[in-house]
Amino acid sequence: MDASDPFHKLSSPRIFLVRMFVFLLLGIALASVLHEQIWRAFLNNPGLNGVIFGVLLIGTIFAFRQVVRLLPEVEWVNSFRVADPGLEVRRTPRLLAPMASLLGDRVGRMSISQATMRGILESIGTRLDEARDLLRYLTGLLIFLGLLGTFWGLLDTVSSIAGVIGALDVGPESASVLETMKTGLAAPLGGMGIAFSSSLFGLAGSLVLGFLDLQAGQAQNRFYTDLEDWLSTTVEDLSHEAQQRPRPVPVPPTHPAAAAPAAVVGSVGLLPPPDLAQLTEAVSRLDRTMTEAGSQRVTTAMAHLAESLQGLVQHMRGEQQMVRDWVEAQAEQQKDIKKLLERIAAQGAAQGAAPAATQGAASTPADRERA
Repeated sequence: MDASDPFHKLSSPRIFLVRMFVFLLLGIALASVLHEQIWRAFLNNPGLNGVIFGVLLIGTIFAFRQVVRLLPEVEWVNSFRVADPGLEVRRTPRLLAPMASLLGDRVGRMSISQATMRGILESIGTRLDEARDLLRYLTGLLIFLGLLGTFWGLLDTVSSIAGVIGALDVGPESASVLETMKTGLAAPLGGMGIAFSSSLFGLAGSLVLGFLDLQAGQAQNRFYTDLEDWLSTTVEDLSHEAQQRPRPVPVPPTHPAAAAPAAVVGSVGLLPPPDLAQLTEAVSRLDRTMTEAGSQRVTTAMAHLAESLQGLVQHMRGEQQMVRDWVEAQAEQQKDIKKLLERIAAQGAAQGAAPAATQGAASTPADRERA
């Protein structure tokens, strides 16, 4: 990056493309040296091994595409100049479409807030992660296909060995038995070839695709980090130049923009420092007025709430007093009822004792005559 350029530039991802090309060339060179063994292993199961090579080819193309698609994005960012509103960018980016739509119509006339910058970075990071999902899936698919070929070959091996053992005829002719065993063992060995060849191609393909995915991820991480640094320096440069650049159209303090909320201050960067200070003071006064009005409303609401609570407390106290009076009245009634019951019991006892005494006095002379 040129030291005289006040704007941060994004580094090119071509270095990662070079690494990927070198790795592929080394792999192709190794495959060309071992082409006879690889071809014999491939013929053990051409169908499944062909699918593995097809998935590897698709994943390789997609990995290169993930890095190549960063080139126009980097070129767009490096050619973008917030200090030169007359500069026209040749092509609109696809990955940076949210940022291009935000900055494209307001070049040199706005500053980006931290919240907006964070939202842009999160959107771009989500797009980069979504683009790598397919590459990760293809890497796992290669491993799965290798394991599938392994189990397929093992099943053929086990079934073939069972068939050979079942076909053995133990008899006097040992030569024919050995010939039958020799012929029957060809199928199990073929099954082992299917198992090992598919496992070999699947694991080798996942190794190649994993390295390409690693390079693509590093390129995207470098792009994201450089873009974050670029946005940080761009916000600072925009704010600085907004204060130093003369305004093309005067805006008096009585303009409706002077009554805008604080969020609009970042979008009127063309105002010179005096008017900008007046606008800031007006917004501060508006904020204080709104704060005071809000405080008065809150105080009034709290007063109403206190009055309501006071009335509720008094009502509850009245109800509690009524309950206490009712309990005391019930206690008095219980005492009266108890006294009444005791009086009734005493009268009943007195009335029962009088007839008994009369009967005793009447029976005494008769008893005497009998005696």
